[in-house]
Amino acid sequence: MMKRRAIFLTLILCLTAALCGCTAQDQPASDTAAQSATVQEDAPYTQIDTAQAIRLMQTEKDYIILDVRTEEEYKSGHIPNAICIPNETIGNGEIGALKDKNQLILVYCRSGRRSKEAAQKLANLGYHNVKEFGGIIDWTGETVTGSE
Repeated sequence: MMKRRAIFLTLILCLTAALCGCTAQDQPASDTAAQSATVQEDAPYTQIDTAQAIRLMQTEKDYIILDVRTEEEYKSGHIPNAICIPNETIGNGEIGALKDKNQLILVYCRSGRRSKEAAQKLANLGYHNVKEFGGIIDWTGETVTGSE
């Protein structure tokens, strides 16, 4: 009788744990990755490739090419007419060089990591037409050295 009761209580505890114990923290990594991917897809900036960026530079008139690398990296070689605003300096305040929040802003860095961060920061600041196109390491067009 005691053995049956112990088995019965163990079953009830296991069922209770199974029904109540699953929280968002216990989700498998694949579920968490899927949720993160959804957040990325919903980012309020657009990710484009280098070819699309070049097409925009050829067809659009009023745009800014934004290099978010350090000043030293910028001076060592950047896309012509790009302005440098290092990612680390983009915060919560207004950015003097980027007055029009509806203007097309094409953002790049060295490899694409900082440009994604900067594009998200700009979107969070209310910029509505931000296109991130990765890094200069993938750039096949002209580059210039020094500061403009």
